Amino acid sequence: MIGRSGNVTAWGFASVEAPMLFETRRFADPRGVFSETYSRRDFAALGLVEEFVQDNWSLSERIGTVRGLHFQRRPHAQGKLVRVLRGRILDVAVDIRSSSPTFGKHVAVELAAGDGRMLWVPVGFAHGFCTLEPNTEVAYKVTADYAPESDAGIAWDDPALGIGWPVAPEDALVSRKDALLPPLGDLPAVFP
Repeated sequence: MIGRSGNVTAWGFASVEAPMLFETRRFADPRGVFSETYSRRDFAALGLVEEFVQDNWSLSERIGTVRGLHFQRRPHAQGKLVRVLRGRILDVAVDIRSSSPTFGKHVAVELAAGDGRMLWVPVGFAHGFCTLEPNTEVAYKVTADYAPESDAGIAWDDPALGIGWPVAPEDALVSRKDALLPPLGDLPAVFP
């Protein structure tokens, strides 16, 4: 555990220093559950001081839907705070900072609706996920607006990354765009 502030607890990862897992406290009573999903004050006290400028949402109807691994190049590079509204995902962040000692390494975390967990994916990491339940909804806050000219990614199934995806490549539902993304080894230095 990195720390706790207000209703938020944060954890770091040993293999990759920058991504962080946040968990918000939930309050249950006979009506249901309430959670403060984002508090700038509490997240800043735990080290996440980024300003979010856009919220994104996706619905994936089928188990085994893979989205990613995406990032935006500078000057429109994005950090992402990812959570699941319905269903479950395996959420993955890959370090693509070429001078980093953890270049090419990844973290993978299961996120589920109602678990109060969020993954912070900072600038310099490619991000993607695979759905583990049908009709999965994912929401994420980003630190920069979408810029088509800066949109990029790497192959989700690049064997050099060693990601233990819960779906075989032939069974995954992947967009045409994502299926054409290059392996990490073919990516020029984007985040030196």
